[in-house]
Amino acid sequence: MKKILYFVFTLFVLVFWSSCREDFDFSPSTGNLEFSKDTVYLDTVFTNIGSSTYNLKVYNRSNDDIVIPTLRLGQGEASNYRLNVDGMAGKEFQNIELLAKDSMYVFIETTIDIEALAASDNQFLYTDVIEFDSGSNYQKVDLVTLVKDAVFIYPSKDANGVIETLAFDVDGDGTPDQTEIQGRFLENDELTFTNEKPYVIYGYAAVNEGETLTMEAGARVHFHANSGLLITNTASLQINGALSTDQDILENEVIIQGDRLEPLYEDIPGQWGTIWLYSGSTNNSIDFATIKNATVGVLTEGNQNDPNKLNITNSKIYNSSNFGILARASAITGENLVINNSGQSSFAGTFGGTYNFTHCTIANYWDSSFRQFPSVFLNNYLLDENENATPNVLDANFNNCIIYGNDNPEIILDENDGADFGFKFTNCLIRFQDNNNNFPGDNYNLSNSELYDNCIFNSDPDFKLPFENDLRIGEDSGANNLGNDLYDFFAAQVPVDILNTNRTTSPDLGAYQHIIFEED
Repeated sequence: MKKILYFVFTLFVLVFWSSCREDFDFSPSTGNLEFSKDTVYLDTVFTNIGSSTYNLKVYNRSNDDIVIPTLRLGQGEASNYRLNVDGMAGKEFQNIELLAKDSMYVFIETTIDIEALAASDNQFLYTDVIEFDSGSNYQKVDLVTLVKDAVFIYPSKDANGVIETLAFDVDGDGTPDQTEIQGRFLENDELTFTNEKPYVIYGYAAVNEGETLTMEAGARVHFHANSGLLITNTASLQINGALSTDQDILENEVIIQGDRLEPLYEDIPGQWGTIWLYSGSTNNSIDFATIKNATVGVLTEGNQNDPNKLNITNSKIYNSSNFGILARASAITGENLVINNSGQSSFAGTFGGTYNFTHCTIANYWDSSFRQFPSVFLNNYLLDENENATPNVLDANFNNCIIYGNDNPEIILDENDGADFGFKFTNCLIRFQDNNNNFPGDNYNLSNSELYDNCIFNSDPDFKLPFENDLRIGEDSGANNLGNDLYDFFAAQVPVDILNTNRTTSPDLGAYQHIIFEED
């Protein structure tokens, strides 16, 4: 009985003591807080587009429970930053408690209108501070954000919030068809993208029939999620980049990517839709462009007998969640083209078509998920919803190219005997090894010079950093000096590589002449 009474008494004392603890148990902060960083850089944002959420960790290293009398933004309610402390949003907070040897997070976001900051500058450094306490106990952490101005292109909304959708000739009967593709057609004064400001596009920016969208050297184009370009019947796309002297800045290239500028998003695939060269579009050319982080880098359809459907030169396509280039019964001429890191194929020529690639590096070092397709996939038919095949003629040629990746094989040839299946690899380095005879048939007879003329198989291309999209080749590359005299007319056709190095005397395969890798 005494033990029970003792237990009850002890429990009562503990509960009473706990319930009677008041705020006076917390000592005022003495200015000895520690922080995970002394400056929070919120990276670069476009004007009027919200940033990602960043965090600051605040430490109480002392043995005392403390209270921080005030935690606020230096500019107060006028600040363009927003804070969240202990689940509460605001710009100023009172009496924040922090236990001994404990820490807490402060979350920070911003949305900034550059027009309210500077009337003429295209970018502006916006700063503020988070202030902790005052007087002799005052401490601060700086906040820094680079804000860029931009040209914004987006569809309209009606009174009910319904977003504008595109109407264009989908079925080729000469009359517009209403689609569910959100976007709008570019106005005449929007058909030239310059390098003065970046372009930020929401939805699909479409080019109307008979019109041409031109992108000048140094232009920067950013797409929001599920956005892209649509080039309609008889319309054209002309991307006119130029060689850059600084290969880190790429000041003269046209760079096309998503609209998230934070380093976290630098190489994330699938951030936007595609550059869609619709059936009937013509005179499309892409020169010195980097197209990255799309779902499909370039989707080109139809016009397989049009030699000017798409000419793509001196360009790179990286980090496409599906395909680098997806062609459907279309026509492409590619020179000094580099494609890498695609969730399916880097190049897929489907439903036939006419494709000629010379001195191209078509690789796939995708490692974000399982990949069931090779670097290069070719077929000559289309299946309908009932699995019925419609065949179409294929004519595909790869000259002085590297076709490689982190899987085997890196070419698949899917033929329907209802139409010609023409292809030839000439003087190429290819990853293909069929140890278990999984690929029978004449198309995979690698000794047939009518299909594989002077090709090298499975020799290491010695890429610099293939998983990081650096596909320059080194001294030990199996592609070195293989554009021999018999095939030097391909090198004469493309006399300099993608970096403007002459290749006519001892041409290497692929888009790059080899270099000596410097020691890190």
